[in-house]
Amino acid sequence: MSVPIDAEVDGTISGRQHLPAAGRWPLGVRLPRSLADFDRRGFRTDRPDARELLEGHAQAFIAGFDLASSRWSHVHEALADVPAFERGFAYEGAAMYAALRDAATFGRAQALAHVLRDAGDGYAHLVHVGYGWGLGPLRSGWFPRLPDTPLLRWLALDGAGFCHAFFGGLPAVRRLAAAPATLVREARLAGCGRALWFIEAADVRSVAAAIAGVPASAQRSLWAGVGLAVAYAGGAVGADLDDLADLGSRHRPGFGQGVLFGAAARARAGIVPPYTNAVCVRVLGIDAHEAGRLADRASADLGSPGSLADFLEWKTRLQHAVADVLDSRGA
Repeated sequence: MSVPIDAEVDGTISGRQHLPAAGRWPLGVRLPRSLADFDRRGFRTDRPDARELLEGHAQAFIAGFDLASSRWSHVHEALADVPAFERGFAYEGAAMYAALRDAATFGRAQALAHVLRDAGDGYAHLVHVGYGWGLGPLRSGWFPRLPDTPLLRWLALDGAGFCHAFFGGLPAVRRLAAAPATLVREARLAGCGRALWFIEAADVRSVAAAIAGVPASAQRSLWAGVGLAVAYAGGAVGADLDDLADLGSRHRPGFGQGVLFGAAARARAGIVPPYTNAVCVRVLGIDAHEAGRLADRASADLGSPGSLADFLEWKTRLQHAVADVLDSRGA
């Protein structure tokens, strides 16, 4: 069921307030809240509004991990207490915990399938991204068989890319951007682009400068990640949206594809913040629900469960769709 764009939901957009407390799993697996502190991470701290918003998302991620650790058997009930706008980030954190649980049992725990059940299906995009967070630090060759969720499974690589940049900063982004071009690299670069939005505290010009400083072959994927972050996490308002359209004009199809992904993820959960709709209207001229439907239609005839090549083909189709939309608007 579609939820109105301006629907009131519980909690706050910032996610700093009213996050449920979590206990400890018997093995003591828990993430410290300091992991989300922009100052400790070396991220930009001179943009207080953006910092509060984005740092709040990171705190929701940590809350989700800790809730999964302490209330695994009833994880969906636990996550339902997270404020609605932040619940996707909490599911992302819970999925990171699921990845560690699967890794510890070589997949026998079927932890990812557990998180994707029931209400988790509405957060499938974020769940797969979060699973990639868990696999990124393991540095092992083992990769579990993912559930038969067509194409979205490959968002785990996006999550691994985000993790890579979140902890490694701009140097990590530059290293990956300079690596030989492969399908895996392209998927991970999008995650790095999302992380840039956090690292630079939604400073449009600093993000653009960082992307301009890497090889051209990496720039479109990075802009796609920025688009997803802008649409899903927010932080761009007013003139920022105009700056994004101008600064990303060379890679607007990639940026727009990321916006479509972010809108589709929000629409699937039925909880669409006003800023997501504002980005879709400004960049694409359509609302968030139509953007989500466009993303779904573009994947209709691709393989199931879908290869990585299919996933990247989906992105390419969406980039062409964005170019068509922009051409029709004379943008």
